[in-house]
Amino acid sequence: MSEEIKKNNYSADSIQALEGMEHVRMRPSMYIGDVGVRGLHHLVYEVVDNSIDEAMGGHCDTIGVAINEDGSVTVEDNGRGIPVDLHKKEGVSALEVVMTKIGAGGKFDKDSYKVSGGLHGVGVSVVNALSVHMKSTVFRDGKIYEQEYERGKSLYPVKQIGETDKRGTRQTFYPDNTIFTQTTEFSYDTLSARMRELSYLNKGITITFTDKREVDDKGEFKVEVFHSDEGLKEYIRYLDGNREPIISHVISMDHEKGEIPVEVALIYNTSYTENIFSYVNNINTHEGGTHLQGFRSGLTRTLKKYADASGMLDKLKFEIAGDDFREGLTAIISVKVAEPQFEGQTKTKLGNREVVSPVSQAVGEMLENYLEENPNDARIIIQKVILAAQARHAAKKAREMVQRKTVMGGGGLPGKLSDCSEQDPARCEVYLVEGDSAGGTAKQGRDRAFQAILPLRGKILNVEKAMHHKVFENEEIRNIFTALGVTVGTSEDSKALNLEKLRYHKVIIMCDADVDGSHISTLILTFFFRFMKELIEEGHVYIAAPPLYLVKKGNKKEYAWNDVQRDQANERMGGSAAIQRYKGLGEMNAEQLWETTMDPSFRTLRQVNIDSLAEADRVFSMLMGDEVPPRREFIEKNAVYANIDA
Repeated sequence: MSEEIKKNNYSADSIQALEGMEHVRMRPSMYIGDVGVRGLHHLVYEVVDNSIDEAMGGHCDTIGVAINEDGSVTVEDNGRGIPVDLHKKEGVSALEVVMTKIGAGGKFDKDSYKVSGGLHGVGVSVVNALSVHMKSTVFRDGKIYEQEYERGKSLYPVKQIGETDKRGTRQTFYPDNTIFTQTTEFSYDTLSARMRELSYLNKGITITFTDKREVDDKGEFKVEVFHSDEGLKEYIRYLDGNREPIISHVISMDHEKGEIPVEVALIYNTSYTENIFSYVNNINTHEGGTHLQGFRSGLTRTLKKYADASGMLDKLKFEIAGDDFREGLTAIISVKVAEPQFEGQTKTKLGNREVVSPVSQAVGEMLENYLEENPNDARIIIQKVILAAQARHAAKKAREMVQRKTVMGGGGLPGKLSDCSEQDPARCEVYLVEGDSAGGTAKQGRDRAFQAILPLRGKILNVEKAMHHKVFENEEIRNIFTALGVTVGTSEDSKALNLEKLRYHKVIIMCDADVDGSHISTLILTFFFRFMKELIEEGHVYIAAPPLYLVKKGNKKEYAWNDVQRDQANERMGGSAAIQRYKGLGEMNAEQLWETTMDPSFRTLRQVNIDSLAEADRVFSMLMGDEVPPRREFIEKNAVYANIDA
């Protein structure tokens, strides 16, 4: 059989079963990261990844994803359809092997898939194992085949149920609520962001995303269609839509280098932040890896060479650092690797050494061509680099001031900080409280053993629009750094955060439940996202949820966090209860603040997570940047969630 025929002969022989899947349900976190909200949505990603892999192989261009009325999810593509013929080794249909055996799939056969994402072929079987019910429908060779499963076990052999002129695969699954005990409700926004991301990463594919739980006045479902003809160039324009570019074009390239497909797009803007997003086989590698190393190497080498030749650095009294070339840079790197080696179970850092050189060369050639053809843009970029270098030196001095004040054996803490007596950081928590008044109440109501209080005066600096040295010179921000005990800057990365001496493993933002309080919370979160992202990624950042109402009648009292709870409490008390609206934390006494917002046995803390770094970056730049129209549009769209003062 010729190589070409062999590559296109996707049949039962292409499916290789590696091992059983008995312990998937016992230890699901080993396969999907966790069984919370993130793990739940990961199920969808794994099924969609199978369709994307068909698309990357040139066999599929249309994918449909739907959240159904009953909370299940359906994913359908127009690919080749999973093989249904008899698997010689297993003695059952190849479809059943793929769906019920971990490590079974065409992704282990290099002739079937050149590259693939997902969990390297275990994805759909894991989804099946963690679903209370799943149905596979295959459209292949003019026929329709079907098989259903319960918790990973087939209910009957694969059967033909009809004929069709379609081709492809349809998967419908219902997450098991005994596994996903926190929730089995899918977030439209979370899935929408991932589908949009995939459409940019795989140009030419059309992904239709439908939410059948939501029907408008015309009786139509909520639908979004994602399609990109330009790929990463369009993605850059989407992500940077709220920033002001300083060059005239998105710099991009898309070609194969050393048998590794490399796609890169970048632009420089007026901001002071670096935003680089890297992907391998559509997997977001938020910890970077060798492809990011290659990108940075190619960028720095090429820009440094051009800057030296231009003479623009001659009067600079200090060396330019790698960070200086990336200030105000938004970039996306996407590579396709046949056998990716990831560091860690969560696959967030690429380890393939052979990727460094091709990416570095590709980026270098792309930039060289652009700089030669666009000398005005080249001069603007180098001027930005010089300003960044000057600001870095100023920021270094400001950081050193913070470091000197950082806790050293118990000394140098901010005067406003009321510390706790516990010495084990894992058992300690600090409340960042809006205002001195509320801070005073919190100090009275707290448990001094493990709860520390740091009052913040007014609204902290909007770091989205501030140069780095201005951030480190801000008193409130210096107090946060010093209280937490963290340091910024290493010999390898001047912006890296060192969490080794973090003094509290819970950092809780506690602001008023009104518009101003929400703004202050957003300012603090913006600061954490831009300067302490590791704190969020390690799960240390929380938002407190103070109540909006106190409903009281005689000796009875209930707290309410929204209007529905308020009305229900009033009804339980006979409909004539006294209702107090808390417009701020300062309106509560110490006992009320403790029992509603600070008592670990009763309070509600919302942990801050980052589902998508790219989408989080876009939202923060939109909310805290200079562009008003997109911010207004965002607020209007999400007004149902906003607390508006009476």
